[in-house]
Amino acid sequence: MDLRNTRTIILNQGDPEQKRTEILDYFHATFDIDEKLYDTLKYDDTFYLRADRLRHPLIFYFGHTATFYINKLTIAKVIETRINPRFESMFAVGVDEMSWDDLNEAHYDWPTRSQVKEYRDKVRELVGGLIRQLPLSLPISWEDPFWGIMMGIEHQRIHLETSSVLIRQLPLDQVRQLPMWEICHESGEPPANRLLNVSGGTVTLGKAKDHPLYGWDNEYGLHTAEVPEFKAAQQLTSNREFLAFVEAEGYRDRQWWSEEGWNWRKFKQADYPLFWIKTGNGWKLRTMASEIDMPWNWPAEVNYLEAKAFCTWKSAQSGTPIRLPSEDEWNRLRDICSMPGQPHWDKAPGNINLEWWASSCPIDRFKTGDFYDVLGNVWQWTETPIYPFHGFDIHPWYDDFSTPTFDTRHNLIKGGSWISTGNEATRDSRYAFRRHFFQHAGFRYVESGASAVIHDYQYESDSLAAQYCDAHYGPEHFDVANFPVSCAKICLGLMLERSKGHALDLGCALGRASFELALGGFAQVTGLDFSTRFFRLAARMQEEGYLRYALPEEGDIVSFHEIGLAELGLERIRDRVQFFQGDACNLPEKISGYDLVLAANLIDRLYSPRKFLTTIHERMNPGGLLVLTSPYTWLEEYTKRDEWLGGFREAGEPVWSLDGLKETLAPHFRLLGEPRDVPFVIRETRRKFQHSVAELTVWCFDANT
Repeated sequence: MDLRNTRTIILNQGDPEQKRTEILDYFHATFDIDEKLYDTLKYDDTFYLRADRLRHPLIFYFGHTATFYINKLTIAKVIETRINPRFESMFAVGVDEMSWDDLNEAHYDWPTRSQVKEYRDKVRELVGGLIRQLPLSLPISWEDPFWGIMMGIEHQRIHLETSSVLIRQLPLDQVRQLPMWEICHESGEPPANRLLNVSGGTVTLGKAKDHPLYGWDNEYGLHTAEVPEFKAAQQLTSNREFLAFVEAEGYRDRQWWSEEGWNWRKFKQADYPLFWIKTGNGWKLRTMASEIDMPWNWPAEVNYLEAKAFCTWKSAQSGTPIRLPSEDEWNRLRDICSMPGQPHWDKAPGNINLEWWASSCPIDRFKTGDFYDVLGNVWQWTETPIYPFHGFDIHPWYDDFSTPTFDTRHNLIKGGSWISTGNEATRDSRYAFRRHFFQHAGFRYVESGASAVIHDYQYESDSLAAQYCDAHYGPEHFDVANFPVSCAKICLGLMLERSKGHALDLGCALGRASFELALGGFAQVTGLDFSTRFFRLAARMQEEGYLRYALPEEGDIVSFHEIGLAELGLERIRDRVQFFQGDACNLPEKISGYDLVLAANLIDRLYSPRKFLTTIHERMNPGGLLVLTSPYTWLEEYTKRDEWLGGFREAGEPVWSLDGLKETLAPHFRLLGEPRDVPFVIRETRRKFQHSVAELTVWCFDANT
């Protein structure tokens, strides 16, 4: 397979065994390209340099794409045994600049490059074996094990892009230019940019679940919009065109910048684009692994904040309303140019899919219709923060791909770059990044008297997350006390004569019990949850002090609510609470040293409750308390039957979950007191509630047992 020309797989047609071969070839090609990307790092020590202080060193990303396969295939119940639990925890989280990322190097004892390479080889062998052996029938749908494999492959291809950007920020003496990553040698002066008319029309976005290509969850659903006529720049903004803004002292003139943009500019002390190099003899450009004389006819590569400032300046210079296009406008432009998507082209219609160069190229090199670089060269920033289409549904194996970005802080980039392959190069792809983030991204400006439509999804509308917002921070229902508050009160009562140093709230959901434990005197509380749907909201509550959510009332009617820590008396202690994502059955090494562990309604949602219960003592201080609550709702959807602690018959006799707890915890814990009932209510709609009763048990860790 030509590594510089691979195509994502059509998943709904063909011979199953031929499809198996296609997927296997695609998987190995993806691994090969990834390996060759890291070959550009000159020394083993280079893997441990921080190219960006808000990102991990590249050793993390070297491990991350491999552990992703294992973690997702474990969630999907395709595999039962991990390869290296320590790696699969260490390399799991920390990619985007989310509030829950842990970038404290003191928490990481990075393995050697060779150790990670050995691990990657084992993953490659395992996944390759699965592709050869798993039953395969067409079409491949969301629930199919092969969807999980495609998820790993397409995820790895995303990181070709993000890792190449980090490599581009390393010191030049730490990288090497290799033939696989040959750059374009065409350069010169660009033609003058012109604004051309784009006719108005209907834009329809989103795809159905039976779409033939792999997709991320934010691509599904339906969105239609009527786009008024507008004008669009014929070319991407070139380095030469952007230089006028730099020479006009645009980076130092507050009037052109948004408040967010100006704060970033002051923080970075930026005076020109990141990849420009100012010398005594003029300007140079940093490509991924080389430094070259400035190619003025290549696209300017900037973040959204810089692109927006340029547009504001350009608008003042021209006296016309210049801005970045919306997602709808960008797609309207693509529609009138009749651009095919990958894999449906004979040769890439632009500098994309690695089919041309491993760098940008002149902005007048690829023309479709009247416009240049409709696809490829560099990503194109839009004015649109990413949002869910109508009918959006979270994929259960990767619930933190899209939902954390629906915060109005992540803007969509469109069109792909020279290294965009696989799903990134398909027509329906939707990728969004923080506005200060650097990709291989530039922009095309538009002229329009209409404002770009912004879809504000600040109100949490995911139904399950909204239910838990209400359950944790909303009013009581039917005089049943708030469940996380009740659990915290019981825990605090148990700790009256004990040390209240550090508490762990496992399965913390939206974090109410974590805050209540801190209020009750714990010096530090760590909340940890497997679901990003939950802990992203807990982290936002901790950071911003409030949440907004929309509760279903009846049918399509919803009510809007705002809840805050201040009104609950929790504002002053939020600095003593921190939230992380994690797997209770495979905890990171740093999760240790606890006087109290609360696992509320967690054990019957774990894939291996026995693994959790037989190892949790390793994270506790001697004499520490483990508090468990559960309604014991055992379902094979979450826990395989042979992992259930109770709820079945053995030799004709019933085995209750409490019996299973006693047996499993006996080697390290003793039961304190009698179990007690703690009721809780979950509001689904105005007239539908779940009323459940959890059993609470308290266990003391006896280090001498």
